[in-house]
Amino acid sequence: MLEEAKKTEPYGFLVKPFRKKDLQVMLDIAWYRHYQSLEAKSQQENLLQQQLLATSQAGQNSQQKMLEIARIFQAYIPFDLIASGLRPLSMGPFNDKAWLRIGLNEYQFIGEDELLTIANLKRTALSVILANSHTDPRPVIYQEQTDSGKLPVPSLQKTLIDTFQIKSFLVFPVSMGNGLSFHYFFYSRQQGIYTDNHIALLNRLGTCITKTAEALTEGSNQASNISSGATAGSLTQAAERPEFHHIIGKHHLLLAALDLAIQVAPYNTSVLLLGESGTGKEKVAQSIHLLSSRKAGPFIKLNCGAIPPTLIESELFGHEKGAFTGATEKRKGRFELAAGGTLFLDEIGELPLDMQVKLLRVLQEKEIEYVGGMAPVKVDVRIIAATNRNLEQEVAAGNFRLDLYYRLNVFPITLPSLRDRKSDIKALAIYFAQKNCSAFNKRFNGFAATMMEEMIAYDWPGNIRELENVIEQAIILSDGNAALELKRSLTGSARESTPKADVQSLDDIKRIQIESEREYIISILKRTAGRIRGANGAAALLNLKPTTLEARIHKLNIQRNEFTNQ
Repeated sequence: MLEEAKKTEPYGFLVKPFRKKDLQVMLDIAWYRHYQSLEAKSQQENLLQQQLLATSQAGQNSQQKMLEIARIFQAYIPFDLIASGLRPLSMGPFNDKAWLRIGLNEYQFIGEDELLTIANLKRTALSVILANSHTDPRPVIYQEQTDSGKLPVPSLQKTLIDTFQIKSFLVFPVSMGNGLSFHYFFYSRQQGIYTDNHIALLNRLGTCITKTAEALTEGSNQASNISSGATAGSLTQAAERPEFHHIIGKHHLLLAALDLAIQVAPYNTSVLLLGESGTGKEKVAQSIHLLSSRKAGPFIKLNCGAIPPTLIESELFGHEKGAFTGATEKRKGRFELAAGGTLFLDEIGELPLDMQVKLLRVLQEKEIEYVGGMAPVKVDVRIIAATNRNLEQEVAAGNFRLDLYYRLNVFPITLPSLRDRKSDIKALAIYFAQKNCSAFNKRFNGFAATMMEEMIAYDWPGNIRELENVIEQAIILSDGNAALELKRSLTGSARESTPKADVQSLDDIKRIQIESEREYIISILKRTAGRIRGANGAAALLNLKPTTLEARIHKLNIQRNEFTNQ
C-alpha cells in the first residue's frame, strides 16, 4: 500500500488516530515542499527553454545540435540513449540521430553505420526492421514488463531495446506539417523511470522544442563535420565536470544519482542522501556544494553517530563560556561555522530524539541558540543529510520524527551499492591502486587475472571502502615487481560461495549474505586480536566508525571467543 501511495508523490502521510497538532505540522511541511517545488520547477523550465532556443539558433549541424540537446535534457528527463528523427520512416536512408550516454558528460554517436555494427545487422535486415516499425501519433511511455508484447518484431524499437538493454522509453512527437512529425525518443535501462510529469514538461515546452525540431531537420542535410567512423573519444567532450573528479564510475545507476545532484545543486533545497555505508555519500555531498552558489562558503561535516549525545548540542549550536563543566570559553557550533555554506550531517538517523526536535526548529526558524545562551542567532546554512538507515522504518519504530523526516526528505538521492554497479569495479580498483602505489612509492603493474575475477564476483558488503582496503593491503604486501594479487580471502566470492543447489529461497540468500558478512568481520577481528579501535584496529581496517562496527558485531551476534583464544 505504501509503494502504491508513493506513486502519487505525496507531501507526507498521517497515521490515525492523529492530533490536531500533527495535522498542522503536516500541512506546514506540505506547504513548504509545494512552494519549494514550484519555485525550483519555474526556474528550471525557464533555464531549459533558454538553453534549447540557444542550441536551435547555433550554427552547428544536426548531429552536433542533437548532442547539445542531449546534454541539456539529461538533468530533466533521465536517459541512457536519446534519439530523434522524422516519422513515418521512409524506405530511403535511415537519418535518425542518437547519442548513447557512456559517462557523466560523455556520449557516443549512434547513426545508421554505428547501429549496424553494434547490433550486428546487415543493411537489408535494417530495411526490413524500418519497414516493420510503427509511428506513435501522440506521446507515450513504454515499460518492458507491460508493453514488450505490443512492439512488433522485428522493429526499430525492439532492436534498440535488445541492443542497449532498455527497460523503458518515452516517445514525444512534434507535428511538422505535410503529414510528417518529428519524434524525440528517451530510452532508459531503468524500469518505470518515465512518468506523466515528463510528458507534461515536454508539453509545456511545446513551442520551444518545435523550433528545435525544425532546426534539427534543416541541419540534417548539411555536411557533418564529424566522420561516421569516429571513436567515442573524438565525439565527446572528454573532460568530466571537475566537481565530480573524485567520483569514479560510469554505471547508469550512479550517473542517474549524479544527474539528480546536478539538478538540485543550484538551489537551497535540503538534500537527503540515502545508501549503504561506503557508497560515497560524503563525496556526492561535497560535489553538490561545489556546484552550488555557496561553493565559496565553507563545507562543514558532522558525523551525528560519532559524537556522544551529551555533546552533540554543543557541537551543532555552540556554547557560551561556563555553560557546563569544561566550557572554558565561548565556542561556535557547526551551524555557525557553516554560515554562507553547506552543513553535511552524516548518519542523521543516529541523532537522538531530543536533538531531532531542536534541529527541526533550526530548519524552520533559520536560527540557533547557544548552549547556555539567551538570544537566538540567525544562520544561513544549506543542509545536506545522509544516512544508511531506512528512515521510514525508523519513523514507524518511533526512533525518528516524522516531521523532521519530511523536512529533510525534500530531495532524496539514493546511491547504488557496489554490488549493483559491478561494471565500475575495474575502474575503481585501478584508481585506488594507482593512488596507493604513488603514496607507497611502488610501481603499479596491473592486477592478476584471478584477483580481478574474484573482485568482480564478490558482493562487497563494505562497498567502496572495503574495495579500497583490499587494494591497499595487496599493495602493502606486494614487492612492486609483479601484478597485484589478493592477500585475503574474499568470503562469498565465486570460488568460495555456497553451491546454487543450496539456495532455494530469498531467506536462503539473505542467510548466506549474513553469514558471509559475519565471517568477514570475524576474520578481521582475528587479525587485530579483537581490537576494534585505534590506528590498526578492526574499524580502521574496515574503514568504519568503531560505533558502527560494534553495532554490526552485536547485530550479527559475534561472540568474543570466536575471534580470540579466550
